[in-house]
Amino acid sequence: MPRFLTLVRLSEKEPAEGHGPEFGEKMGALFEEITKAGVMLDTAGLTPSAQATRVTWEDGKLSYTDGPFAESKEVIGGYSISQCKDKAEALEWARRFLECHEAHWTVTCEVREITEG
Repeated sequence: MPRFLTLVRLSEKEPAEGHGPEFGEKMGALFEEITKAGVMLDTAGLTPSAQATRVTWEDGKLSYTDGPFAESKEVIGGYSISQCKDKAEALEWARRFLECHEAHWTVTCEVREITEG
């Protein structure tokens, strides 16, 4: 079965409303379901971009840029690796993850199949 990487993109400036009390319950139930289904291989949130460093190779030279990255409107805030029967199933899990968030949040999932071999 193919594996998929889901990159969770969001603004590091959280809405003033934050997450409501039901968010943790919804997310916990979803993670329990996806784990029991044998789909979730790994998932985690990431530290803020202020703690990140970008390493760039350009014109035969390396450069290092410490965060935060002011030019970024959104950052990768987390990821998951899942094993699904097809992309449609991976997109369904991404949809369900996004729907756990309150309407005042803007969160994007980029779902990409991992090339094997």
